[in-house]
Amino acid sequence: MRLYHGSYVEIDQVDLSMCAPYKDFGPGFYTTTLVKQAREMAYNRTKLKEYGIPTVTVFEAPDDLLQLPNLRCRVFGSHPGPEWALFVRNNRDRKFKDFANAECNQDCKYDVVAGSVADDTIAAVISSYARGVMSVDEMTKELTFARQTNQISTQRKPCITSGR
Repeated sequence: MRLYHGSYVEIDQVDLSMCAPYKDFGPGFYTTTLVKQAREMAYNRTKLKEYGIPTVTVFEAPDDLLQLPNLRCRVFGSHPGPEWALFVRNNRDRKFKDFANAECNQDCKYDVVAGSVADDTIAAVISSYARGVMSVDEMTKELTFARQTNQISTQRKPCITSGR
């Protein structure tokens, strides 16, 4: 499986110690199967950092990565739903401390997590649900109309290899 990572620099080797916490699926190295999405991320990261060159690095992973028996994988469907939203909310919430909870990956209990990206629009929907402003049904309806994206976060180095 070909995976893409968008950044302001080319990534020669995955360094998991550089991974930031409080991301959608917890700390990890984030990739996508969508080259257009990786290009957009590269552009956005470069603009945010105000230096570097938008760069998409290509990685290879086993086609059956999400089914490998030696990996603990958490896979969400192709469209965001309530379970995914709770998982994202818990991982992004700096006050969330129930790391043993299966709906959190701050402790890297999952080697690989795959699902949709929570962009700013989706993050606002999740926040409205978390504050009780929106019901789970309303949230699910809002998430259904979101642009299709995907991300695969790995917390174990041997999951992917650089392919440039």
